Amino acid sequence: MSAVSAFLLRRRGRGWHWTDVVTWIWLISGVFLMFGPAVWLVFSSFKTPAALAEFPPSFLPYVTEQAVVPGYDKPLPLYNVAMPDGSTRVLAEVRRIGIIGQMVDPKQPGEIVKANIKDRTPVRQVEFAGGNYTEPFQRFDFFLFLRNSVFVTVVATAITLLVNSMAAFALSKYQFPGRTAVMLMILATLMVPLSVIVVPLYSVIGTLNLFDSLWGVILPTVATPTGVFLLRQYMLTIPDELLDAARMDKASEWQIYWRIILPLSAPALAVLAIFSVVWRWNDFLWPLIVLSRKELYTLQVGLNVYAGELNVQWHYILAMTVVSMIPVVLIFVFLQRFITTGIAGSGLK
Repeated sequence: MSAVSAFLLRRRGRGWHWTDVVTWIWLISGVFLMFGPAVWLVFSSFKTPAALAEFPPSFLPYVTEQAVVPGYDKPLPLYNVAMPDGSTRVLAEVRRIGIIGQMVDPKQPGEIVKANIKDRTPVRQVEFAGGNYTEPFQRFDFFLFLRNSVFVTVVATAITLLVNSMAAFALSKYQFPGRTAVMLMILATLMVPLSVIVVPLYSVIGTLNLFDSLWGVILPTVATPTGVFLLRQYMLTIPDELLDAARMDKASEWQIYWRIILPLSAPALAVLAIFSVVWRWNDFLWPLIVLSRKELYTLQVGLNVYAGELNVQWHYILAMTVVSMIPVVLIFVFLQRFITTGIAGSGLK
């Protein structure tokens, strides 16, 4: 711990230089910009619908304390009310008429006290609404949406790694006319957004009868120009002498690809796997177009169930958004060491 603190608090020279101050401000600002929205999302996912509707919003999930008052069927919210004599009393609100609240003392509920809403503040405490996480699993098909997303992500990532690595192997280790032109055409597709090719993809999926099928979500996205380029650049660093030696030992082209190229390209494959998982897991537009049956919805499309025409259940949406982030975060944490190695070796410095 002392080594970490010494590293963080080190500075130029004996005293604080102005560059040290600027560096600290820059780094702290970056931390807030990067992690602030995520932390706000996590805390907001534990808020009740009433707390989410508050303005100005609060960072922590506060709820108004309630008290059981004799003579009233439901618990009443408590408020700190400033009285005309300057004192403050804790009263429960019976009802509100305009800007006047009718209050009672929980200990002496017989007397009605009228108070302007400007003269009172709610008695609040921090309380985490765990039901935001448990109720979607009990009342909605969240496990079904989760299973569909896992299937699409795993299968699409596996096929993406296979198809892209084969294309990269051919474009990096075989000499044939038009190889550079083919690579340039693949890179040119990076400038074509999905919205432009939605209609042709829709026609192809319709011809293949893949509507309302998870395969209709998987197959159109398995070949990615980013993956081909990343893997090709990495495979160019593998010496051709290894392949020539394998051919002299009568190894087939498939054996060279499977036993030599793929193991040596593991860092780049790990990077592409991370990218593919993030792409497939967060994909919303294409599954929304292809799938119409609720039992086939992926997680991102399924979250749209909580958004009705007249009512949006933000507390469920925020909670399930946090749950949907967990697999991607875990994969990134365990495979992040491959990112620097894979990208640096792929010529993407």
